[in-house]
Amino acid sequence: MDDQMPMPADVDLSRASIARVYDYLLGGKEHLDVDRRAADALLNVVPEAAEIAKDNRSFLRRGVEYLVGEAGIRQIVDVGSGLPSAGNVHEVAHAVDPAVRIAYVDNDPVVLAHARALLATDERTTVVTADLRTPDSIFDQLGTHDLLDLDEPVAVLLSGVLHHLSDDDDPSAVVATVRDRLSPGSYLLLSHFLFDDESRAFALERAFLHGGLGSGRFRSWDQLRSYFDGLQLVEPGLVYANDWRPDEHTPVDGPVHTLHAAGIGRKA
Repeated sequence: MDDQMPMPADVDLSRASIARVYDYLLGGKEHLDVDRRAADALLNVVPEAAEIAKDNRSFLRRGVEYLVGEAGIRQIVDVGSGLPSAGNVHEVAHAVDPAVRIAYVDNDPVVLAHARALLATDERTTVVTADLRTPDSIFDQLGTHDLLDLDEPVAVLLSGVLHHLSDDDDPSAVVATVRDRLSPGSYLLLSHFLFDDESRAFALERAFLHGGLGSGRFRSWDQLRSYFDGLQLVEPGLVYANDWRPDEHTPVDGPVHTLHAAGIGRKA
């Protein structure tokens, strides 16, 4: 990591980081040996596993373009935003409308340090330290910022983050709280590892849980649909991630096509 930002003092260098593992899978440079070992545990099971991370970034881009371009959203909250990489949410959103306001939310000190350095001079963005497992704290902190008006429509992005909550974290209750805190006209974007009766999902889940990362749950269609209870799904609904409004940059029938799903819902 010779040419990277210094690690914050409070980082446990003996444990793999979700953000740094994803950075490695996306071809970034902000990772350590412990992160590469955790990623290699996934690649040893499914050699194409890195494509899940790349396809998820592609869905996130298409989703943000829809939210800003078609849905008219001008406020975005990106929860579990991860390390900066090509096509950050604010870059995608501002390419459509430079006036969009974005809050990045994470609890990883490396992510927070990078985000604050990157966005220090951008008055349309803010960075919030919070944990998805306590969603009320996210909205409470956002309410103290002048950047966002939570009484107006907002898009909350849960892109590739909810599957890192264990069943004991009660992800259904977490998402229910997020939905309850959304104002009318707001949107929820969600992507998640999918168990669609495929043996590779079992193998990858074991690798996520026991290969050094310690988190990464594959859940069923029914479980994922329940996260959108009370919301109006945007067409084409909850589908394989690459089937959500694909464009010319979206892989078709890729090697991990059936291992993750995505959708966007609107609160009436």
